[in-house]
Amino acid sequence: MATETLKVPRAGHQLHVEVTGNEGVPLVLLHGFPDNLHLYDELMPHLGDRRVVRFDFLGWGRSDKPVGYPYTADNQTGDLVTVIDHLGLERVVLVAHDASGPPAIDWALLHPHRVSALVLLNTYYHQMLGLRRPPVIALYSTPLLRVAARALAGQGSALARRLYRWQVGRFIRDDQRRATLVNRLYDDFTAAQPAFWRLNDDLLGTVLTRRRRLPDLRRFDRPVRVVFGAEDSSLNPRVARRFAELFPRADLHLLPGAGHFVQVDQPERIAELVLTAG
Repeated sequence: MATETLKVPRAGHQLHVEVTGNEGVPLVLLHGFPDNLHLYDELMPHLGDRRVVRFDFLGWGRSDKPVGYPYTADNQTGDLVTVIDHLGLERVVLVAHDASGPPAIDWALLHPHRVSALVLLNTYYHQMLGLRRPPVIALYSTPLLRVAARALAGQGSALARRLYRWQVGRFIRDDQRRATLVNRLYDDFTAAQPAFWRLNDDLLGTVLTRRRRLPDLRRFDRPVRVVFGAEDSSLNPRVARRFAELFPRADLHLLPGAGHFVQVDQPERIAELVLTAG
């Protein structure tokens, strides 16, 4: 299927956006960190002719990587606003994974009338019981510890490469898909490392401040589908169940045998759940 590639202006920079298909309410696929839109490569062939929008947040993939830019969850919400408004999308199905949970949910709370459905894949929003940071994310996001970690694992260093391959490799349960995807994602990671570090700086503040929005989640009257790989020890089934309890119109799907990158481990099942969400 043909892919339309766009460069969308955002705050004096450019976002890399890809659009495929032309049927149904658009699916907007959002990546987390430390990855980019290629996280959904295995899923794309299973989405048929559905209109799909995926893009790299600023700092990631083929989007611009401005030096000194404040890479935060709030600014990622701005990236999402920019893409949706530039494409003139009236209603969307938002599919959030990992660190894109806060920007996706923030946008959905601001524009519930434009949300056909919200799909949450192994993601987070606020500090909750059971939520655990993956080891390398904890290393890079814990105050004081992160200073030493970054000094040792400088941009493009051999240690940074080993940590990346170990951590991201653990996210994927499917042995056949692991090596190919980890290699592809790492090819783009060195240039994205400043955005990764800045988002880690923002991580603890993001999950703490979002707690004040819990009443808004409980009033969010749009369909929410919570789909988690059951073998993810960090963004785990306990987190998934708490998400499902928060939203008034949520359904829960825990997928045995799938890990953190659930769309990589079980793309056919994720496609089915995403296509029927809204």
